[in-house]
Amino acid sequence: MSDTQTLNMVENITKAVDQTLEVIDQEREREIITRRFGLFERKETLEQIGELLGITRERVRQLEKAIMIRLKSAAEEGKIPALTVVEKQIVAHLSESGRVARVTNLTDALTSHISTPEERARIAFLAELAPQLSVVSENDHYYHTVGLKQYGDDKKIKGNVDIIVKQIKTHGQPITAEQLHEVLSFEHPTHINAHATVSKNLASLKDNWGLIKWPTVNPKNIRDKIYVILSDNGKPMHFSEIAHAIKDSSFKRRDVTTQAIHNELIKDKRFVLIGRGIYALNDWGFSRGTVSDIIADILKEANEPLHRDEIVKRVLKSRQVKETTILLNLQSKPQFKRVAKATYALENTEGK
Repeated sequence: MSDTQTLNMVENITKAVDQTLEVIDQEREREIITRRFGLFERKETLEQIGELLGITRERVRQLEKAIMIRLKSAAEEGKIPALTVVEKQIVAHLSESGRVARVTNLTDALTSHISTPEERARIAFLAELAPQLSVVSENDHYYHTVGLKQYGDDKKIKGNVDIIVKQIKTHGQPITAEQLHEVLSFEHPTHINAHATVSKNLASLKDNWGLIKWPTVNPKNIRDKIYVILSDNGKPMHFSEIAHAIKDSSFKRRDVTTQAIHNELIKDKRFVLIGRGIYALNDWGFSRGTVSDIIADILKEANEPLHRDEIVKRVLKSRQVKETTILLNLQSKPQFKRVAKATYALENTEGK
């Protein structure tokens, strides 16, 4: 959108609000609407407005409801031309971007900048009146959202969002909109993406959607970011490599020190030290403990003496260490006994 178009859009929004308020005859009623929706300043509660106007909270609620009914009728009858213009622009944007959008994202897109609370309040207010639009009110599960009414009311939008959330829970791990599209009955992946943004229970990272509590899509601290980096890499990394990867990432906060990364790796049980400064995810099946612990576990599991070459081979499956380190442990630790040429067993155990 060009600078001229952006300016025109902002002017259109202002003009639509002004024309809408002109429909309201009584000053007190205009005061209620402007303050309830935050059209010029911050939003106010029923109690705050009641105290200002000297009426009860319930009376404010009744008046608001009655005023909104009249305004919606005026909008449907085409008596607010500037509102019709803004509505067309909102419909055009939603038609191209997935049919629904959070008020914040919608206002940012229409104004081509990070919108102000006042601008967002005005778009939300106009959307409430526009005949072709549906509005989802914000609560613990959904963001304040605008959608195309021809595809469903607020109940339908929330139902679509719930379907997506349920499928992601069932899947149990991050998933793309394209993958969700293969198992859900949405017309296009963009519709899935748009509806997913409505949910406060979901988050996304690198085109993957997941539950907001999953660190793989919503890393909240250094440890979560380490987990994401290792998961994406798919193989063990040195702690210095992890630090560099975080600094080069798209995370919101990525100013970390190498020492801080090392400290967090040591503390968190999700990470396993498998070599000198090299860490893997515990989910990958790497065993914890020292090299001698790993050798002991291998011999216990085998329940028979093993040749040193076989021991080295098995240790290297779970540890990135030098062969000499493994051999040194075999030869120097008292729990290992050589029972034949280059063959070892646990001390005080009989080989089969």
